[in-house]
Amino acid sequence: MPNRARIAIVGAGPVGLACACALSAARPDLHLDLFDAQPLDGQARPDARTLALSIGSIQWLRRLGHWPETSAEPMTEVSISQVAPGRTDLRLHARELGVPQLGGVLAYSALVQQQQQAWLALAAAKPQHLGTRGSCPVQALKPLPDGGVELDAKGLVERFDAVLLAEGGVFAEQDRKPFQRDYAQTAWVGSAQLADAWPRGLAVERFTRDGPLAVLPLPDAQGERRAALVWCLPHGDEPGDNATARMNALLGREHGQLQRLHAPLRGFPLGLNAEARPLKAAVLRIGNASQTLHPVAGQGLNLGLRDAHEVVQQLRDDHQDIGAALARTARARRPDRFALLATTDLLARVFAIDAAPISLAREAGLRTLQALPWARGLLARQLMFGWR
Repeated sequence: MPNRARIAIVGAGPVGLACACALSAARPDLHLDLFDAQPLDGQARPDARTLALSIGSIQWLRRLGHWPETSAEPMTEVSISQVAPGRTDLRLHARELGVPQLGGVLAYSALVQQQQQAWLALAAAKPQHLGTRGSCPVQALKPLPDGGVELDAKGLVERFDAVLLAEGGVFAEQDRKPFQRDYAQTAWVGSAQLADAWPRGLAVERFTRDGPLAVLPLPDAQGERRAALVWCLPHGDEPGDNATARMNALLGREHGQLQRLHAPLRGFPLGLNAEARPLKAAVLRIGNASQTLHPVAGQGLNLGLRDAHEVVQQLRDDHQDIGAALARTARARRPDRFALLATTDLLARVFAIDAAPISLAREAGLRTLQALPWARGLLARQLMFGWR
């Protein structure tokens, strides 16, 4: 298609797939190729990760037909507290904010499978416009003098007008970017059986001196209440055989307790790794390729999906100059990106300081938010829809 502008989307995770499907609908005149190192066949693959998405992200994924309703559990209430004197329990309620849910929780594989199947259906309907390049790792990207990009995938070199790079990987595997910090923590992730007393739809985040512990509701399975776990510990401190008892001691008994782990927890090193300028030549980084965050507050994927949504909106409005649309995207995303980078970095470090004055200041902050409905509402809306 010599007269059709060509864009490559590299990375078929949740951000890349959402971007590819939305862009194919917004700009049917484009030729899109979706690349990933893994097969793109619509099949579910084992993955220990669980996703907690805000209602803003869910609304967009629903419009794309990407949200697997039966595989996700709504979050209707969030409890935030710290292991410290006073133990103020900051509560965010969906009903107070006039929304049906604050967010939803589901397995990574369930979302990606639904998204892959949606993309494959689109590609089958428009094979001249949409290309699927599974099991095809991209080895090099080279800007060209004419403003395009040369892409090398498994020895096949092609020219594209632009590349949307959504292949970020996890922190431990990434090349270091201008903004970086190693938190010297490991996130241990997995799932557990919940006690029946645990309120349905309740997500809990407990800040400890070692890092946050999050318990996120999952759909029931075989009559069993379930939850996803994200437990941040210093490097070298592994959960051990008494992991359930250790987590229950941190959680207390006000919400209910964890009954048992479904499998040993899997560890992922944590760090901040972010680009100062996600756009370089005609290559725009989005999602984890642009920024990797600490999982405190669970905002990483939500931020990446907002990256994808913005690039689609900018390309929708510009049928002539793709480069100008990418530049507008980078500018438009700057406030949200840097606000969330700074917020999550600050929370990850401040809540890990085990000193009485800092602990009392944190407690005072939580108590103030709990006492001021308008402040709770502002915080919740920023978590649900981003910094605008």
